[in-house]
Order: sequence, then C-alpha cells, then structure tokens
Amino acid sequence: MDLRKIKKLIDLLEESNLAELEIKEGEEVVRLSRVPKNTAPVAAAPVAVAAAPAPVAVAPVAVAAEAPAADALPAGHVVKAPMVGTFYASATPGTPAFAKVGQQVKAGETLGIIEAMKMFNQIEADVAGTVQAILVENGQPVEFDEPMFVIA
Repeated sequence: MDLRKIKKLIDLLEESNLAELEIKEGEEVVRLSRVPKNTAPVAAAPVAVAAAPAPVAVAPVAVAAEAPAADALPAGHVVKAPMVGTFYASATPGTPAFAKVGQQVKAGETLGIIEAMKMFNQIEADVAGTVQAILVENGQPVEFDEPMFVIA
C-alpha cells in the first residue's frame, strides 16, 4: 500500500466519527486509531490503567508535558508530522543530523526521516528560513500532525 493511500485513510479517519480503522490489502494490513477530538487525554488514562498499569502511568505525564510545549512554540512556521512513525534526525546512526537549530534551510530540503511500516519517508521543509526549534528527539515516536520543527 503506498503512502498516498495511507494519507487518504488518515484523512478519512479524521473526517469520520470512527476511533479506529483497519484495512487489509493482500498481506498488507494498516490499522489507524485515534482519540476523538472532544475527549480529553486524561479521560482515556483511567481506562488504560486497568489494562496496563505500568506503561499508562508514564503516558499521562508525557501528554501533560506536551500540552504546554504546544502553546510555548517559538514564532514561525510549524512543520508537522505527516504520518505516525519513528523520527530519525539522520540517515544512519553516527552521521550528522539533517537539520540543527539555527541552520538555514531551503524549501524542499530534508529535515529528518520518519520510519513507518518499514519505509523511510523524508520530512522536507515546506518553507525557506532558519530552524528555530526541533521539537522531537532522535528515535522518538511521532503522531500524525504533531509539531516537529519551527522555521522562521
């Protein structure tokens, strides 16, 4: 299944009232799930605590830490994650990062990579400017539409 189909599925999920969507195409399986927009993340935690106490005890802290960070973004254009996956700052371990704070970038220049379903997808700057902030760390999982970079 190609990336365009996955992006269309993400759009379909966002436009609908569905919380989860799973599509099977031959041997390939894509499962998308989300917390409905009108549900507070804290409300989801007690349900998950009963299922898995240890991992969920950490999750609410991470969500609480992300909320203020979103409000405290530096001024500039925010580059958001186009998909769910794992962010990598460089092509291979030990090589310099694609982008650093203070670096001048051109539109179309690679800022990082997101690995999704064993595929590596380049994240490109959609505007030219200076990287003001890098909001994700190397190896960190990212969510769809999560702020990753600020370019001014």
